[in-house]
Amino acid sequence: MLAVLLVVAVFPVLYSFWISLFDLRLTRPQRVPFVGLDNYLEVLQDELFWSSVWRTTSFTLMSVTAIMVIALAMALLLNEEFRGRRFLSAMLLVPWAIPYVANGLMWKWIYDSGYGALNGLLFQLDFIDKYMVWLGDSHKTLALIANAFVWKEVPLATILLLVGLKSIPADLYSAARVDGADLWRRFVHITLPALRPSFMLVMIYETMMAIRHFDLFFILTEGGPAEASHVLAWQVYVETFRKLSFGTGSALAYIMALVTFLLAFWLIRTLGRKL
Repeated sequence: MLAVLLVVAVFPVLYSFWISLFDLRLTRPQRVPFVGLDNYLEVLQDELFWSSVWRTTSFTLMSVTAIMVIALAMALLLNEEFRGRRFLSAMLLVPWAIPYVANGLMWKWIYDSGYGALNGLLFQLDFIDKYMVWLGDSHKTLALIANAFVWKEVPLATILLLVGLKSIPADLYSAARVDGADLWRRFVHITLPALRPSFMLVMIYETMMAIRHFDLFFILTEGGPAEASHVLAWQVYVETFRKLSFGTGSALAYIMALVTFLLAFWLIRTLGRKL
C-alpha cells in the first residue's frame, strides 16, 4: 500500500519539482539545460502572473463569500421542520451531483448570446431590450464564472453546515427561550459559536477549491476576453500545454500550491484560535 502511495502521489510531486529546475520545452526536447530557480524568478517577474493573482483573489473572495452566505441560509432553512423539506433536500443535491464539465457546458448554454436561457428570460421580462454577449464583457466575466462555481459548490457546503447544526443540543435553544432570548440572540449566541468548526472547515475547503479551479475557465472563456478571466490555474495550463514549457509550468504550479498551503495554514491558525 505504501509503495502504491509513493508511486501515485509522492513521485509525481517530486518529479514535477525536479522538472521546474530545468528549461524543459517540448518545442526543443533535445536540449534541456539546468536553470535552477530561474523559472521561479521568471514567473515572479511576469506582470501577467501578478494580474492573474489579483483575478484569482477576486474570484475566490466573490465565490467563497457567496457560498458561505447562501449555504448558511440554506442550512438554517433545512434545519427547520416544514412541508417539502425532504424534497428540497433532495433537489439541493442535483447541482453537486453534476460533473464540472457538464456544469460548465450547461452554464455556457445559459450565458450564450444567441440562444441562451439568461438572455431569453431577461428579454421576456423586459429587463433588457436586446440579447447581451455576457461572456464577451470583460467587466462581467469573472462574476459570471463565479456564479456558475457557486451554484455547483453550495450544496456540499450546505450539507456540511447542516451536519454542524444538527449537532447543537436542542436544550440550549429551550433554555435561551426561557431566558427571553429572541431568534436573533439565539442565532448570535448559540448557533454561530457552535457552528464555528464546521464553518471554518467549509470556508477553508471552498477557498482551496476556488484558488485552484480550472474547469469553468476552460469551458466558458479560455482566459478571455482580453485576459479578463486569466487566473493562476489557467496560466499553468497555458504555460504547460499551449506553450509546451513544462519547466515554467511546473514552477507556476508549485508557486500556486505553496500559496494555497500558506493560506490554508493561516486560516487554520487564525480561525482556530477563536474556536
